[in-house]
Amino acid sequence: MTWLFALLTLLTVALALAVIHRPFGDYMAWVYTSNKDLRAERVVYRVFGVDPESPQTWQAYLRSVLAFSAVGLLLLYTIQRIQPILPYSLGLDAPYEPLAFNTAASFVGNTNWQSYAPETTLGYTAQLAGLTVQNFVSAAVGMAVAVALVRGFALRRTGTIGNFWVDLTRGLYRILLPLSILGAIVLALGGVIQNFNGFTSVETLTGAAQTIPGGPTASQEVIKLLGTNGGGFFNANSSHPFENPNAWTNLFEVLLMLAIPFSLPRTFGTMVGDRRQGYAILAAMGILYIGSYSALVAFESMAHGTAPQLAGGAMEGKEARFGVIGTAIFGTTSTGTSTGAVNAMHDSFTGLGGMMPMLNMMLGEVSPGGVGSGLYGILILAVISVFISGLLIGRTPEYLGKKIGPKEIKLAALYILVMPTLVLSGTALSFALPGISEDVINNALNNTGSHGMSEVLYAFTSAANNNGSAFAGLTADTPWLATALGVAILVGRFLPMVFALALAGALAAQDKVPETSGTLPTHRPLFVGILTAVTLLVSALTFFPVLAVGPLAEGLI
Repeated sequence: MTWLFALLTLLTVALALAVIHRPFGDYMAWVYTSNKDLRAERVVYRVFGVDPESPQTWQAYLRSVLAFSAVGLLLLYTIQRIQPILPYSLGLDAPYEPLAFNTAASFVGNTNWQSYAPETTLGYTAQLAGLTVQNFVSAAVGMAVAVALVRGFALRRTGTIGNFWVDLTRGLYRILLPLSILGAIVLALGGVIQNFNGFTSVETLTGAAQTIPGGPTASQEVIKLLGTNGGGFFNANSSHPFENPNAWTNLFEVLLMLAIPFSLPRTFGTMVGDRRQGYAILAAMGILYIGSYSALVAFESMAHGTAPQLAGGAMEGKEARFGVIGTAIFGTTSTGTSTGAVNAMHDSFTGLGGMMPMLNMMLGEVSPGGVGSGLYGILILAVISVFISGLLIGRTPEYLGKKIGPKEIKLAALYILVMPTLVLSGTALSFALPGISEDVINNALNNTGSHGMSEVLYAFTSAANNNGSAFAGLTADTPWLATALGVAILVGRFLPMVFALALAGALAAQDKVPETSGTLPTHRPLFVGILTAVTLLVSALTFFPVLAVGPLAEGLI
């Protein structure tokens, strides 16, 4: 019955995604290629002095991304530090400096790592004017960069890749805002709270006093999922009944996380003029997702011991209203995308089960990845796959009519190296630096041995991949971890964008070369298999040694 239920759950989500894939993907392609601007968009352009008819070089596009994000970082940090004088602060103090920096970096970097309990740390103004705003704009930035890379493949002999301010504004006004309004209504109807009640004191059935937090949750919940952000309004995130009340809202939240990433391949295929290419990318994403989901279901439902067998699986840390299957599909989705939301405590997963969310992130979050970041991540892996295939058959590699030469492959390789460098160096420094090592072991870890190693490894993997989920046994609110993880978030977010946009510029400057008998067809199952294998191989060679002393050691002992 477990596997039947797992299959039915997967088919339900797949059917919903199949229904929206074509119309939503085509709609997003129209959004980013339309020649007409909405009246509200023209107002924004006038306010910021933007000429929507003026495309940018990749350098100018990058400067716009970095400048916009830097201003957002400063504003969010300031909002947190002046919280006591803001309305609806609920009497809460300002977060201390390292925590405020970590939170600002996290939300600007589309990571939403939370080293704090939201309902007792941030008031409504900081949540709405600070965090929720960044939920929208950081997602729109990721989508803009993805579209810019797609234009690099589609355009010929041009030094420009589009206009960042136009892409940002259209992503906000035409995609994220309308869907968030509709999604918030659905979640509110499903029981997610939406109020400004503050803290309410109640008496329990046993006569004890308890404080119940309220808040405008539904409006923040939908964009945290739709924009693959993940930060919860409450510390328990989507395991809290105020954020995720029942089984059908759980599936709806899974759909919100997957809707844009699984539809963007259609957008890609439409914009490059060959929708078969989009289906190939989608197939690779789907294979990785299904494989991860199946493995997690197996590890969590076949746990050894009397209690797990009686409960039908390893139920520690899981909500009874979701069970193993509802937890597995949510966990696979939130770490296969860059969402980082949780409806269970990943720290309580079995040894091998806890490895699967970690592995989803180590793959580069391309199954299907975050909003925008998943598409440009897997396209760069496709470039590497084409290059390797070209070496094997002794021909100049080409992808979508663009030659993959030394410059292009260097940029792709640098992109791939950023994340593992941050993960492995951050984990190593946490255990190797005198003073910091003692602080991490004595004050941050709630577990020793292999599981303690997994907690720190998971934290840096989550930060460097802009995910935001965590092994809950780690106390990350320390000066070292708050600062180091904040730096990992910013570098892991924006340095890959540098290489992705540089690659877009290099590709856009080329003319398209005609196909020949030696051109590798990149829309057929063979290429899907190569792309999937390269994705797995890059991760396996990089992370297997550290996994062997962490989750593998814990799960196989």
